[in-house]
Amino acid sequence: MTSAPVAPGLDFEIDIEIEDQAWGQASGAVRMAAFRTLEFISQGEGASFSLGPVSILLTDDGTVAALNEQFRGKAGPTNVLSFPAAPNPEGHLGDIALAHGVCAREAAQQGKALTAHLQHLVAHGVLHLVGYDHITDDEAAVMEDKERRILASLGVADPYAADDRDHDR
Repeated sequence: MTSAPVAPGLDFEIDIEIEDQAWGQASGAVRMAAFRTLEFISQGEGASFSLGPVSILLTDDGTVAALNEQFRGKAGPTNVLSFPAAPNPEGHLGDIALAHGVCAREAAQQGKALTAHLQHLVAHGVLHLVGYDHITDDEAAVMEDKERRILASLGVADPYAADDRDHDR
């Protein structure tokens, strides 16, 4: 596990645990996406809270499939899972898990660089941790707008431009 504040003077840190060597050097792109998302949220309109640590698990499809079954009652792996934390004295926002095989297949199918796809999924996951959702069309529009703006700050193209869906709705 790697753990470090992402920038001096900011109140949040990102803990990354790599359980599958297939992830290679992806942790840097994942950390930057989480940082930019937290930075975006902390500077947003009406932001009046401190953002605590986020834990990110980079693992294999089998591990994510087990988590998906256990916590969502859904069989099989998915690209990203978010687990918002209950209020806690440390301010921990929650946990995110990414499945390498699913993410790599999706990126290839969508003709995207894996790092760009991962950055989108991490931004999406962090937004879930702070309460955003995409159950209704209105919620999805708000969340997707935030994702686009975060990704633009990372130099990542609009993931919705060709109506590619990087996540389940």
